[in-house]
Amino acid sequence: MTGRLLAALLILAPSMALAAQPRTGTAAFGDWRADRPGVQRLIRPGDLPAPYATDSVATQPDVVARPKNRLPRVPAGFVAELVAQGLKIPRVLRTAPNGDIFLAESGAGQIRVLHSGGGDPAIFASGLNRPYGIAFYPPGPDPQFVYVAETNKVVRFPYSPGDQKAGGKAEIIVDGLPNGGPHWTRDIAFSADGKKLFISVGSASNAGERMGEKSQTAIADWEGRHGLGAAWGPEAGRAAVLTADPHGGGLRTFAAGIRNCSGLAIEPSSGALWCATNERDGLGDNLPPDYATSVREGGFYGWPWFYIGANPDPRHDGARAELKDRVTVPDVLIQPHSAPLGMTFYEGEAFPVDYRGDGFVALHGSWNRGKPTGYKVVRLLMKDGKPTGAYEDFMTGFVLSDKTLWGRPVGVTTGKDGALYVSEDANGTIWRVRKAN
Repeated sequence: MTGRLLAALLILAPSMALAAQPRTGTAAFGDWRADRPGVQRLIRPGDLPAPYATDSVATQPDVVARPKNRLPRVPAGFVAELVAQGLKIPRVLRTAPNGDIFLAESGAGQIRVLHSGGGDPAIFASGLNRPYGIAFYPPGPDPQFVYVAETNKVVRFPYSPGDQKAGGKAEIIVDGLPNGGPHWTRDIAFSADGKKLFISVGSASNAGERMGEKSQTAIADWEGRHGLGAAWGPEAGRAAVLTADPHGGGLRTFAAGIRNCSGLAIEPSSGALWCATNERDGLGDNLPPDYATSVREGGFYGWPWFYIGANPDPRHDGARAELKDRVTVPDVLIQPHSAPLGMTFYEGEAFPVDYRGDGFVALHGSWNRGKPTGYKVVRLLMKDGKPTGAYEDFMTGFVLSDKTLWGRPVGVTTGKDGALYVSEDANGTIWRVRKAN
């Protein structure tokens, strides 16, 4: 191939060129200065540094107002448009079957609705305790309820498609969820057949520092009742995905050892449950990776004793060594300390065909790193419904310098128009990313 022809192909198909050359090894790590739409990364378990290869640093850029005319950066051929602002900690976004977009305005304790026809977001329900997850039941075109996960319970509201206000008072479905501590978000999703309600509950600590140890007999008894790797003490019922029937009955652990699954999604072709997960801090700039992964029933993902497979957390001094070979390795490893939150799978038709079925994950951004990372939306590259392990920068430009930023992405959803909608809670805005006309 001649150099002239290769140059022409790179101009006509930059995403193809990037797809062939994801950053791997140490090059897959880095900070915000390397971010731009189209850059791909592939982090493998063998790429991880040793614990404490760098100091653990607590630092985070200051939030400033969005500079005048500043827009997020998106791939060529796309445009980003501001659709709502002035919101108080906007977080999860979910699209109702009729096209209305529901928003958990967590800081205001309410659920809002962005009507598919436009206009200011309406208040669907208020007086909630840090609402986060939203789901529609039953699955399909005509849901009768909107489920909302508060930090200590799951409730549901009567709903008819098009409602801008709840059709009745909240009914408690699951009460008494573990709460308190640093991880207050509770996401929810229904299985494709509507028979299972999934509830994510993050840990009450960074690395299980207050759990203590049990005797082997006590461990065996506990795990017999709560599942392999289920945490105890102040972490009981946490660092896990729980499941119940749609009416809240039969609550139990679905999968354990997942430090903070802040985003749940159902992969449409397989029906598999996926988690976007915040891993632990304190082991250095590039350890351990955050991740997005399919979650199997009965699976154990390592927290707090192991990370990314059989890697022991040195702070637990060899505890639970018998679990070493039973840890499930996540599907997609993400730059450590990126703080993945919301996720979705693209089922629209407005984006190019190669986006169909790919995942999108909002990265809220780091605090435990020398140079900032995260603060962007990335695309999980899938093939035939299976993850390739690589991800690609899709929406960047929220960081202004090592010391300042104006946006922290949280929620992602596909609108009925095929655009991607993104919430960010630093300046309280919602954005639409669509194909340029």
